[in-house]
Amino acid sequence: MNLGNGNGSIPIINGTTLPKYFDSSSRLEKPVSSRANTKLKLFSGTANPALSQEIAWYMGLELGKISIKRFADGEVYVQLKESVRGCDVFLVQPTCTPTNENLMELLIMVDACRRASAKKVTAVIPYFGYARADRKTQGRESIAAKLVANLITEAGADRVLACDLHSGQSMGYFDIPVDHVYCQPVILDYLASKSISSEDLVVVSPDVGGVARARAFAKKLSDAPLAIVDKRRHGHNVAEVMNLIGDVKGKVAVMVDDMIDTAGTIVKGAALLHEEGAREVYACCTHAVFSPPAIERLSSGLLQEVIVTNTLPVAEKNYFPQLTILSVANLLGETIWRVHDDSSVSSIFL
Repeated sequence: MNLGNGNGSIPIINGTTLPKYFDSSSRLEKPVSSRANTKLKLFSGTANPALSQEIAWYMGLELGKISIKRFADGEVYVQLKESVRGCDVFLVQPTCTPTNENLMELLIMVDACRRASAKKVTAVIPYFGYARADRKTQGRESIAAKLVANLITEAGADRVLACDLHSGQSMGYFDIPVDHVYCQPVILDYLASKSISSEDLVVVSPDVGGVARARAFAKKLSDAPLAIVDKRRHGHNVAEVMNLIGDVKGKVAVMVDDMIDTAGTIVKGAALLHEEGAREVYACCTHAVFSPPAIERLSSGLLQEVIVTNTLPVAEKNYFPQLTILSVANLLGETIWRVHDDSSVSSIFL
């Protein structure tokens, strides 16, 4: 993928940029030709059709025919244009901006499949909206993540496949099986291709809540040392960096988070790392939410590179020189095959 005005871009569909277990010579347990005859159907919502098409390309399948329209009053209309009777159906739809519309679209897609006599319906949700509302931090708050889980279950989904949930506890909100796909291997393999000396690396968690994620990332990145940014949040989407735990002087700092929303946390963390003597600062995240003013902050020059995945679509107007977008299509495609074949999913990440 060419980012136009970017200078660190890589092809988002390229076997050489992916971990070895996605190599085209060995990535499929069965030949594509034999798998193409299965009762597996793959449909895409309107939230991220490009990712859905890449997944279909990897799997050797055609995307299912589906009609999704909006009435004049904003209501969503969904009609499947082919039979799914007795089929194992996978619906690819991240619940990203506009969150409520995409969520409602997913629910109606699930309902349409259920009423069309699909044998099983799996909601493939690369980005799970409302994941941050996973607990009560103050009195009289809602736990929207649980509500959304209930909605998806009641709509008729048999299984959910999600990427890098904000917190693992969200899996427990569903009363149906959840396959949690970790996108770290794609980012780790890209970082390995940059030939940065392991002695120069330090992995940084942008907050205390992300320490477990950063520790797991550091362990797989040549067991790099860990640093933690201590921040105090005064309101939603507002962060203030207070202190740094760990040594980053003369190091290449790699900040790891599950998402970048307004980029306040990442950019203030990067500024602190530079103040503490970091040579370069990279930001890595799975979900590029990029709510304003994220682009202005990320392109300010504090970050050597911003590495994200395509779980969410990134509009071309939001490209900037430091941005690199990696594809998780092969990872999701392989996971879908394994779910369909009743094979192990966790072995992908070992």
